[in-house]
Amino acid sequence: MTKLSKLKPGQRAIIRNFTKAETYLKLMEMGCVPGENILVDQIAPFGDPISIKVAGYLLSLRLNEAEDIEVELIN
Repeated sequence: MTKLSKLKPGQRAIIRNFTKAETYLKLMEMGCVPGENILVDQIAPFGDPISIKVAGYLLSLRLNEAEDIEVELIN
């Protein structure tokens, strides 16, 4: 497992866990739940924010939020 913040554009992963409860509650409302497939779409030039495809739409996350999401890479 790795952190979402470590992925590069084009990489796919499955959300496995959240390290902070407040991040989990916020992102759960947007479709980011454990078991959901995601695709890293874009990363801003300075690394923050990142854009991911999840639950059929694009979602922008701050790097510190992405650091709280543990994912498993899909090869």
